[in-house]
Amino acid sequence: MKGDMNIPPMPHTASSSLRSGLVGGEVLKLLQPAEGLIRPGQSAQAEVLSLKQNDQAFQLLLKLTLAGGRETNVQASSNFPLPLGTQLAVTQPSAGNLAISLQQALSSSVATLTRLDTQQLPVGTLLQGKVLTTQALPQAAGQPAIYRSLVTLLNSALSGSTLTLDSPQPLRIGSLLSARVQGPQSLNFVPLSGRQEQLAIAQQLATQQSRQGSLEGLLNALQKLPPSDSMPDELRTSIDKLLAGLPTPSQLSNPKALSAALLNSGAFLEARLLGGQTQALAPDMKATLLRLIAQILPGVPASTAFNPGMAASTQAQAMPTFVRNALGMLGQVGAKPQPGGFPLPQRSVQGGEHEDSLENLLKLAAAAISRLQSHQLSSLDQSGRTADGGTLTTWQLEIPMRNAHDIVPLQVKFQREDPPEQQPQEKPESRETKDQLWRVELAFDLAPLGPLHVQAQLLRGNLSGQLWAERAYTAHLIDSQLGNLRQRLHDAGLSVTDLDCHQGTPPHSGPARLEQRWVDETA
Repeated sequence: MKGDMNIPPMPHTASSSLRSGLVGGEVLKLLQPAEGLIRPGQSAQAEVLSLKQNDQAFQLLLKLTLAGGRETNVQASSNFPLPLGTQLAVTQPSAGNLAISLQQALSSSVATLTRLDTQQLPVGTLLQGKVLTTQALPQAAGQPAIYRSLVTLLNSALSGSTLTLDSPQPLRIGSLLSARVQGPQSLNFVPLSGRQEQLAIAQQLATQQSRQGSLEGLLNALQKLPPSDSMPDELRTSIDKLLAGLPTPSQLSNPKALSAALLNSGAFLEARLLGGQTQALAPDMKATLLRLIAQILPGVPASTAFNPGMAASTQAQAMPTFVRNALGMLGQVGAKPQPGGFPLPQRSVQGGEHEDSLENLLKLAAAAISRLQSHQLSSLDQSGRTADGGTLTTWQLEIPMRNAHDIVPLQVKFQREDPPEQQPQEKPESRETKDQLWRVELAFDLAPLGPLHVQAQLLRGNLSGQLWAERAYTAHLIDSQLGNLRQRLHDAGLSVTDLDCHQGTPPHSGPARLEQRWVDETA
C-alpha cells in the first residue's frame, strides 16, 4: 500500500452508524455468560483492555471493577469498536449481556485521536502502530472507497493511544504499519522493505545481545588450554587452526589480507551458503565456531560419548540444535544491554570452576556466535530507507587480531548511502545530482595506545576523518602524525578536507540506527 492516510476530525459517519446499530439496545454480548455478575440496579466500571475485529463484529477484553473493589476480566463482543483504554459504566440486563448508554458509545467513537500536535510530534516523525479494526465507510455512488481503521500507537509519547485513520485501501487487521507525520491530520505511509522486517530484527537483536560474549573471552580460553590426552585430536586440530589463522595488525595493513579478513569475519556466512560457496567456508569465523561447537558438545558429560567419526551430514543437521542448547545457558548471564550501537561493548561470560572444561568452552563458543550475530543484526537494523528516499546499507563486523600475546578485537562498520532514484516524470533541469556517500568506523583497544575510535566519510573522492583516543599521550602522539597520514591519503588519490584527533570518546557514538520501520505483513 502507498499514499497518504488522513486523521478524520470528527467521525460523523461512525456516529451515524452507531446510532443505527444501537436501535435494538446498546448491548455488549458476553462470550461466556455470567449470572449475577452485576447486581440489578447497580453498575460497574469497565475498561477496554484489548480490541480485536472478527469479520464485522469486534471482540473486547474488559476489566470490570465490581462492588467492593473486586476486579475481573470478561470477554465480550460488540457491533462497534471501543478504543483501547475506554472507560465505561456498564450494567447487566441478562446473564449473557452487558449494557452501556448510547451516549457512552457515541463518546467512545470520538475518544480516539483526531488531531496530532506537531509541536509534540514534528513533521517527519515516524509513528508505528498496530491495526485493530478496518471498516469500509458508506460512500455515494461513483465515489472512491474509504476505509476507516483504529490503530494503536506503539512508539513516541503517544504510545498506547488509539488513532483513527481514513485510507483509500483497507489496512490488514493485526498488521504493523509505519507512517511519517505530514501535518496535524495527515500521515504518509512508509512502504514495506523487500528484504527486512525491522521490528522482528530489533526484537531478535535484543535477544542475541543478552547472550553474546566478547570473542577474546573464547580465544583467550583456547590459548590457555593445557596439553591434554583426553581432548580428541580433531577438536585440538580445529582449535590450533583457529588460533593460527588470527591476523596481526601488520598483516591487516595489506589490502588483500584485510579484504580476506573482512570476508571471513562471519558476517557473510549465510550469503555464501545461499550462493553455494561451500568451498570457501573453511576460514570463516562463524563457520569455524559452529564446527567447534559440534566437536565439543559430544564430549561434555551430559551428552553421548564423543564420536570423531560423525558424518558431516549428521553434524550439519544437528548443529542448529547444538547452538540452541548452548545459547539457552546464556540467557540469564548478566544484565541485558541495549540493542544496537557501535561499537558493541566488551562483555564477559563467567566460567565455571574448571575454566578449561568442555562445558565452559561450549558456553564461550556459543556466546561468541551470538556476538557475531549481534553484529549481523545490527547491520540489518541500521539499513533501510533514508528520509529523502535514498538507501542506507550497513555492514558491521568484528575481526579478532593477535597483538603479541594478546587478542585484540577490531570492530568495523561500513555504511553506503545511495541517493534516491530519479523519477521519470521529473524534469532534467530540476533534478539535483547526488552522489554515493561512504562512512567507515573503527574501534579497537591496542596496547599501549589504549581505546581508539576512528570515523571517516568519503564523498566525491573527498575524505574527512575524526580520531578519538581516550589516553592523553595517545591523542598527542596521533596529532603529531596527522601530517604524515594526510600525505599518505593524498598519495592514494584522496583529497583530505578534514582530519583531526581528539582526546576522549566520540559524541553520540551509541546506536546510529535509522528512524525507520516497516509494515509487518506476517503479523
